[in-house]
Amino acid sequence: MPLSALDFVLAARQSEIIGLQQLLQMSKLVGAISQLIHVLQRERGTANIYLCSQGSLWGERLKERAHQVQQAVQAVDKQLLALDLAGQPMANASRLFSRIATALHSLSSLPALREQVAAQTIQQPEAMSRYSEVIRTHLALVFEAADTSGDPTVSRALLAMFSFMQGKELAGQERALAAAGFASRHFDHNAHQQLLTLIEGQERCFHTFTEFADEHSLTLWQQQQRADSSELERFRRIACTCTSPSGESNDIALRWFEITTARIDGMKLIEDRLEERLMTCCEQRICEAQRSGARQQQEIEQLPQQDSHYAALIPPQLSRSVLELIEQQSRQLQAQDAELAALRATLADRKLVERAKGLLMQHHGMSEPQAHKTLRDMAMKQNKKLAEIAEAMLSVAAVMSKSAS
Repeated sequence: MPLSALDFVLAARQSEIIGLQQLLQMSKLVGAISQLIHVLQRERGTANIYLCSQGSLWGERLKERAHQVQQAVQAVDKQLLALDLAGQPMANASRLFSRIATALHSLSSLPALREQVAAQTIQQPEAMSRYSEVIRTHLALVFEAADTSGDPTVSRALLAMFSFMQGKELAGQERALAAAGFASRHFDHNAHQQLLTLIEGQERCFHTFTEFADEHSLTLWQQQQRADSSELERFRRIACTCTSPSGESNDIALRWFEITTARIDGMKLIEDRLEERLMTCCEQRICEAQRSGARQQQEIEQLPQQDSHYAALIPPQLSRSVLELIEQQSRQLQAQDAELAALRATLADRKLVERAKGLLMQHHGMSEPQAHKTLRDMAMKQNKKLAEIAEAMLSVAAVMSKSAS
């Protein structure tokens, strides 16, 4: 018996449900990665204070932080094992799995790094850079997960969460850089510029977050902003403008660290809310798709027998009831496609910028904030969008790579 138009209507709905179930599993992975990044940021902060104090502070916390990271890694591993690597194909699976491989490989660098920190055989900037690289690979995995989503509601939730996580990571880098400056009681011009870039980067990420976040998460963020102490801004002004701040170095560094840690811990609560929102979106969309599929199945079963089967080419006499089912599904898909197109444009621009930053970091030894500042300055000078500069840079790099080979 030939397949009918209705067979493909039901197959389309079933495919949608499978895709949403995969997104739910990816969202659980994103939640586990969120926790892993948070404890990695804690370990980086502890190592930072330990190195800045020449080993006199927080040495006893290093093993505890490493243990917390290991527990979070196990939670991520559990979610990775739940992924179906050989079954139903996922959207952009090759890029996603490549990101996972990179993130897992980055974790293998931590034992040696911890030994160097404990023995104080590594300089503070290098240790912070290596911790930040591990965190960056995991953030890139969250970004790739957002790109796999074919559902607008889930895509918005993923973009909100990724943008917030990225802003929180820049806040962690600001905490580390300024703590080192306060501990040494010295900020040079380069440190001033890096701090300003990190602050500007946070504002940029949190602005993107506000574009895609739900109302409850926005309310929590507004409360967090009001809770940020005036002392934070005072310390920021000192770090961004003074060359040699006064006071006891360890006391100032620890107070700065305490203030910024309270801010970052507050951000984690919002991040947890965004994770909860992401899960809820996935579960609600699965339920909606299942209910819609059940209604379609019921409507099809109630059709007269002669309306149930059609050849591959739909004949002109196709009944109105069948056409209504097909057109209803088409309208829903068109509405999703329109919203997804706007979201994917945002993702595409972000992806170009991230790739261009990676190029600058790899070949010119820049930090992520420095790479972003370089792209931003080029965009301002040429009066172009950041994504246009990134795309041009990647095109030149591709040509150069072909010429070299």
